[in-house]
Amino acid sequence: MKLMTLATEAADTARTPARGGAFYRMVWKWHFLASLYVLPFMLMLSLTGGIYLYKPQIEEAIYADRLNVTPAGAVLPLEEQVAAVEAEAGITRMRGILVEDDPGRSVRIEFNDAEGVRSYAWVNPYTAEVLATAPRDAMAMQVLRKFHGELLLGDFGTKFVELAAHWAIVMFVTGAILWWPRGQRTFKDAVSPPKGTGRAWWRETHLFTGMLATVLIVPIIISGLPWTDVWGGSLSQIQERTGQASKSLRFGGNVPGSTADSGTPIGHEAVLAVAQAEGLVSPWEMRPPSDAAGAYWIRSASLDRYEQTELIVDQYTGAVNARVDFTDNPGVAQAVSLGISFHQGELYGWVNIVQNTVAALLGATLAITGFVAWWMRRPAGKLGVPEAPEGRLGTGMIVLAIGLMILFPLMGASLLVALALDWLIFRRLGWFRAA
Repeated sequence: MKLMTLATEAADTARTPARGGAFYRMVWKWHFLASLYVLPFMLMLSLTGGIYLYKPQIEEAIYADRLNVTPAGAVLPLEEQVAAVEAEAGITRMRGILVEDDPGRSVRIEFNDAEGVRSYAWVNPYTAEVLATAPRDAMAMQVLRKFHGELLLGDFGTKFVELAAHWAIVMFVTGAILWWPRGQRTFKDAVSPPKGTGRAWWRETHLFTGMLATVLIVPIIISGLPWTDVWGGSLSQIQERTGQASKSLRFGGNVPGSTADSGTPIGHEAVLAVAQAEGLVSPWEMRPPSDAAGAYWIRSASLDRYEQTELIVDQYTGAVNARVDFTDNPGVAQAVSLGISFHQGELYGWVNIVQNTVAALLGATLAITGFVAWWMRRPAGKLGVPEAPEGRLGTGMIVLAIGLMILFPLMGASLLVALALDWLIFRRLGWFRAA
């Protein structure tokens, strides 16, 4: 990502043939256009994503009084703990329970309260005291996550974030082309830490940061695409049609119910015992049946994807009606899941967290240095947009552009809009006009 700073490398391009100069300016133009949209999002996503990597530590600091308890005697049945929440806040829909094997941790109960608001309650398992209740979407890290993924604008906002992710790929591809050594600038110069002062330092810092960011940020962008509406939705459809969809029982579908539709339910405690007997590791997340014919769903909420086994437990007999281990999923589904784990810094422990933290710092630095370097070097009183190339797009660039439009359809649609604006407005304003 080399934003507008690279316009000053015209001296280098002058040493190359005219066609090479035209190619360079064409890449630079689209790098500039991509950066105009992407860099504000890059700064936001880097900051919010970098903070979210430390969700457990931040929540431990903010909510220590509700997450931690002092062990005192025997643990009370989960039914008593649910009843305490019912008395405290009212439960119009029971959503789930999260239990850890740490004796110093509270039990988290998820439910809809008397007003229908999706909420959490934290309960002392030794006394059934409700330590705190809060709307789920008011939790600090949940707000941060929603801002990171959708700008707090729901489905409307997520399209803007996805578009930024698509154009970021364009920006990194074009930035890598611009970074590549040419003229008197050697490969050693390209990979050396920034030198100089003032404008030269900002420019070199942007170049150096962009080189490192391309290596670290692009995998994070790609691993986050399955979450998106357009690209992720298309991937899901392809997985369904090719037999590569996840076999997870988490969100319903063809999940078996109980063998009967009446009788005496076994209760949460018995379901937890079944999960432990089946080898599921802590923490355990369970959801109750939705009706009399339904069954319990329970899984290991371990950060290790290979430990995230799911069970469907008959609510009357306690029999395991279905089991899905991570390795039961097809290859593409496993890859998507592991990619999400990598994106969240969970795939390979603290090394993954450090790696993604560095990537977040690089992303923020890239956005700031790109803007500052452009601002300091732009012609006085002008926007500083690049000139148009003197030649036509080569076959290779046309193939690359079409390929990116197919691979990232939302970017393709926005590219057509950009081309229309270029034709209808930019040329009339004299922007991007060849010297």
